[in-house]
Amino acid sequence: MDVSQASTECTTVLEAIGDAVICEQEFLEEVLVAVVGRGHVLLEDVPGTGKTLTARSVAAALGLSFSRIQFTPDLLPADVTGTHVFNERERSFEFNEGPIFANIVLADEINRAPPKTQAALLEAMEEGQVTTDGETRQLPDPFFVIATQNPVEQEGTFPLPEAQVDRFLVKTSMGYPDEDGEVELLRRRAGRETTSPSIETVLDPMQVDRLRQVPESVRVDEDLLEYVAAIARETRVDGRVEVGVSPRGTQRLFEAARAYATIVGREYVTPDDIKRVAHPVLAHRLVLTPDATVNNVDRASVIDGVLESVPVPTVETGEATPR
Repeated sequence: MDVSQASTECTTVLEAIGDAVICEQEFLEEVLVAVVGRGHVLLEDVPGTGKTLTARSVAAALGLSFSRIQFTPDLLPADVTGTHVFNERERSFEFNEGPIFANIVLADEINRAPPKTQAALLEAMEEGQVTTDGETRQLPDPFFVIATQNPVEQEGTFPLPEAQVDRFLVKTSMGYPDEDGEVELLRRRAGRETTSPSIETVLDPMQVDRLRQVPESVRVDEDLLEYVAAIARETRVDGRVEVGVSPRGTQRLFEAARAYATIVGREYVTPDDIKRVAHPVLAHRLVLTPDATVNNVDRASVIDGVLESVPVPTVETGEATPR
């Protein structure tokens, strides 16, 4: 699969999901950037905006298996990864796979689980495997986590550690639909025969795997490598930031830019591609100083300032093509 074919497939996937989920196109692109870029997504939104529907729709459009885990304070690691069950007939223990064994896993309200359970998911996200009773088992390939958390209700929650937040390629939010979108929701609700729209399956697991290999062929010029590194380094010297973007975050920005270029059908990365993905890829990795937090400085404004302060290299091969 080449870049042009991959872009066509991505457009078809976006259209299929967009027919079911009422949201901004930019939001769906950011989710697809994580899929194509071999990463995971953290959705931070109030309840009722359609996060679960989005996850199910992505799985259906890509032809992948789907599992939903409701994270609660009493959830144990074995409830996620699986456990050994005694087989009376065979008189032996056999492993019963947990809900983590799916291509796309929705970790609903992930910040409600205790740190020990969050750590079990951390291994799965980073290594594509789980370890139970000293035995390591590989997860299905591709493996992709869509985690959600509620930014409003914090009672009974366990904040995600920085090590786990850093594992998410993209953090984004759906937001509220516009007026036309909300009317369409009511129109669909009025049609009680169809409680939820059907999703067309446009890819299969093998095609998804080939799609995720395409960004490796996207060209990134030397000056853009320096540009990506400069952006990351600038976050570390910003006076409002206590902990800036890690080297892992620098690599994720690079990977996300290549994935976005693939989605729009370009064989090379431009500065606009890097700027387009900078906020969803970098903002959640920043730890602000106490003074910045007291002064209500948000991470998005820090990224804005960084992008304004770092000189943009000139690209002779052309500017980014807007979608």
